[in-house]
Amino acid sequence: MTTEWDGLPDNVKKFMAALDARQGAPALSVFTAHAVVTDEGHDHSGRDEIEAWLTASVSESEYTYTTEFTGATTRGTTVVVTQHLEGNFPGGVADLHYRFTMDGALIEKLVIEP
Repeated sequence: MTTEWDGLPDNVKKFMAALDARQGAPALSVFTAHAVVTDEGHDHSGRDEIEAWLTASVSESEYTYTTEFTGATTRGTTVVVTQHLEGNFPGGVADLHYRFTMDGALIEKLVIEP
């Protein structure tokens, strides 16, 4: 089912907004204690590893970019958010899919992939 931004679960919106604002602490609060994040083929398990990944992800990197929400779908406990990125990273343009698996209101799993 297609979902607009306002129809997304609150913690998915909170995570995406915190990531876009490069704020790790609010993003960490939306995960279960045993959550797993997969990004660039690497798993980050539990809050300590996710916190380290978030810190690296939101720190000022050599790349600057803008993001635009382009759509979302919801099916059961799975929410997929698509964002369009443009910036000075290799290739300059990317469409990323954030696949969230929810455990109640919290995020149990997140896979980020093209």
